[in-house]
Amino acid sequence: MAAMIGSGQTIKTGLQPTLSHQRGHCRFYQTPISTLTTENWRRRRSITVASCSLHHNSENSLKSHCEKLVHEFDPEVPIEKALTPPSSWYTDASFYDFELDRVFYRGWQAVGQFLPLRYTEQIKEPRDFFTGRLGTVEFVVCRDEKGKVQAFHNVCRHHASILASGSGQKTCFVCPYHGWTYGLDGALRKATRITGIQNFNVNEFGLIAIDVAVWGPFVLLNLERKMSPDYDVGDNDLVENEWLGSTSELLKCGGVDTSLSYLFRREYTIDCNWKVFCDNYLDGGYHVPYAHKGLASGLELDSYSTTTYEKVSIQSCAGGSTERVGSKALYAFIYPNFMINRYGPWMDTNLVVPLGPRKCQVIFDYFIEPHLKDDKSFIEQSLIDSEKVQMEDIILCDGVQRGLESPAYCSGRYAPTVENAMYHFHQLLHSNLCM
Repeated sequence: MAAMIGSGQTIKTGLQPTLSHQRGHCRFYQTPISTLTTENWRRRRSITVASCSLHHNSENSLKSHCEKLVHEFDPEVPIEKALTPPSSWYTDASFYDFELDRVFYRGWQAVGQFLPLRYTEQIKEPRDFFTGRLGTVEFVVCRDEKGKVQAFHNVCRHHASILASGSGQKTCFVCPYHGWTYGLDGALRKATRITGIQNFNVNEFGLIAIDVAVWGPFVLLNLERKMSPDYDVGDNDLVENEWLGSTSELLKCGGVDTSLSYLFRREYTIDCNWKVFCDNYLDGGYHVPYAHKGLASGLELDSYSTTTYEKVSIQSCAGGSTERVGSKALYAFIYPNFMINRYGPWMDTNLVVPLGPRKCQVIFDYFIEPHLKDDKSFIEQSLIDSEKVQMEDIILCDGVQRGLESPAYCSGRYAPTVENAMYHFHQLLHSNLCM
C-alpha cells in the first residue's frame, strides 16, 4: 500500500511476510519488500566497481584488463601439464573487485551458524539478529516476530547510514542518524520530519531484501537472486542442490548436523589474499608433514584421499591414536570459501572472508559432541593443539603472499597426485570469472 508519511508518524503498510518453504534439511526464506530488487542493486554495484577502476580506466577497459588476467589460466589443460593461476589473481586490486562481483555476489554464501550460542544465538528466537559484511555488502539477518528468518542490506534508505551493528535482540531497526524506523520484515514504519515530502511511496523505501536460507546449522545468503513473492523452491531442495550438489547426504552422514554442541568462535586476520588460505587448505595434506608435525603424528597420511564433486571437494584421512583426531578426519571445502572439518568428537568450520587483495579474515567456529561439552581439560588441550596448527598456517600463508608479490614468481605447477582439490577450486573460479 502506498502512503504519505507525516513527521514522525508511525505507519502501517499492510505488508505481510511471505511464508517460508521447508523441505527436509534445508529451509528457504524469501524476503520481498522493495521494488528496488537485488538485480537492480547488482547493476548499481557493477557501475560502482567500474567507476573505481585501475588508473581511472573506463568500465570496458577495467573489464578487459580483468578478463585478460582470467584467461592467463587455462582450466582445460590436464593437471599434469597445467600451470597454476598467475600471481596477479592474488595481488591485483582491480581483479579483487572483479572477483567480488563475479564470485561472492553470486550464488549461495555461508555467513553464520544457526545455533543458540555466541554470534548466531541472535536468530534462535523471534527478534534475534546479527550483522555482517561481505565485500562492500553490509547485511543484517534476523528472525521476525512470526519466527521467519529475514535478511536485508543493512543500510538506511534515507541517507545510507548503517542501521544495526553486532548482534542481539530488537523489535525494530532504528537508524542512528535520523531515526527512520524499519520493522523486522523490512517495511518502513516511521520516517521523521518529512512533512511536505512529495512523490514518496512507502513501499519503495523498505529495506532491500536478500534471499536467505538455512541448511543444517548454517545460514546462507544469495545476493544475486531476483526477489519474487511467488518464487517456489521446487520439488528438489534448491539450496541444497545449488550449494552442495550431490554431497549433501555425504556430509550429513559424515556428522554435519545440529546435534553438536557449539563452544565458541575464534577469528584470525591474515595478511594474504583469501585464495592463499583456500589453496593451503586444498593441497591434499601436502604441507602437513612439513609444517604441522604435531598434527601429522595423529594422522595416517598414507591413507589421505581427495574426491571432487560439483562445487565441493572432500579430503579424508585415517586418524591415529589421539582422542582429538579420532579414527578418521574429514575436510570438506564448499566453494568458494567455506570449510567443514569433522574429526573425532570435534567439528570446526572455517569461513574465509576477503578483506582486500592482500588481506582476509578466517572465522573458526568450534563444535563438540554433547557428552564432552563439559570436559574442560580435554577441550582446553584440544584447542591449544588447534591454535598451534592455525598459527603455523598463518605463517605459511603470509610467506606465500609475499612470494606472490615477488617479481621472481608468476605461476607454479600442481602436484598431480595430491593437489587435485586445489586445481578443482581454480577451475570453479575460472568458470565464475568468465560469466
